[in-house]
Amino acid sequence: MVFKKLLGAVGVGGPSVDTVLDSVAAVPGGPLSGQVRLRGGRTDLEIEQITLDLVARVEAEGHDEETEGTVVFDRVTVAGGFRLAEESEQTIPFTLTLPWETPVTELHGQPLGVVLGVRTELAVSGARDKGDLDQLTVSPLPVQEAILEALGQLGWGFKSADLELGRINGTDQRLPFYQELELTPPAHYAHALNEIEVTFLATAGGMDVVIEADKRGGLFSGGHDTVNRFTVSHHNVQHMDWNAEVDRWIKQLVDSRGAHPGHYGAHHGEHHGEQYYGGQHHGGQHYGEHHSGGHRSGPSTGAVVAGVAAGVAVGVVGGMVAAEVVDEIGDAFEGEEDEGGDE
Repeated sequence: MVFKKLLGAVGVGGPSVDTVLDSVAAVPGGPLSGQVRLRGGRTDLEIEQITLDLVARVEAEGHDEETEGTVVFDRVTVAGGFRLAEESEQTIPFTLTLPWETPVTELHGQPLGVVLGVRTELAVSGARDKGDLDQLTVSPLPVQEAILEALGQLGWGFKSADLELGRINGTDQRLPFYQELELTPPAHYAHALNEIEVTFLATAGGMDVVIEADKRGGLFSGGHDTVNRFTVSHHNVQHMDWNAEVDRWIKQLVDSRGAHPGHYGAHHGEHHGEQYYGGQHHGGQHYGEHHSGGHRSGPSTGAVVAGVAAGVAVGVVGGMVAAEVVDEIGDAFEGEEDEGGDE
């Protein structure tokens, strides 16, 4: 076990912390559990509060260029109000609920290139210190997996995945960013489409699937973007013909003349270091006007990843550098907090 020293706010000889996440796969809207393991320093200390931040590496589009920054998209206090004795050890179990819109980071164990983390903050004797950052892996919900499987089986290829700072008009988006999955078309759509971008906006009651198509121009017309939004349920996924349903969505996009006003359009703001968005959990809406959705199993596991770019983009962008990017997120937080002062 490697404990991470807290030397900044509380000084040399302070406590150390190691947060260990349970190995059970997390999904959007589901539980995330683990343990915060503390080791006392050279003196007894009052632990006022232990907080877990969910953080993400997010892209923001400016006037002339695209930049990257870090966003805290949920914050949960898991313990506090106790004394940590000198050189003692204490373990604090926790369970929190992920926001429904938490991005998906992997499909069937294959990283998608999106980096999330869980950061531990201790408030000790009037000072705050961020001492531990752990990579967070999130698997898709059954209905998300079914849609991605269908796209793979229909011949769509994975290009990239990223998180964009901003909001999508006409939706009930809760987080300050959204995930885009970029896919390249199969041969029979290549004449009409350059690519599509798929965004999942899940809630307790269902999910919006926003698809933006980059349409090719004709002999006498230029290319343009077309956007549609489709609503699904979390129930009865195994009873849906997802290949037919998803292909119907694509055909609708190809036949569409333009974007549907109000359905799409990100409003990007300036990114000022760390951002926090609270109150993301919501329920009560009932979705499923188009079809329903639950878990399914089938012979094609990870079709959209395995069949897209032979997994090259995913493997290089995701698996090889994910740990390094998590470390960079930690460094970025330290720099931003130095500039902005204490929270």
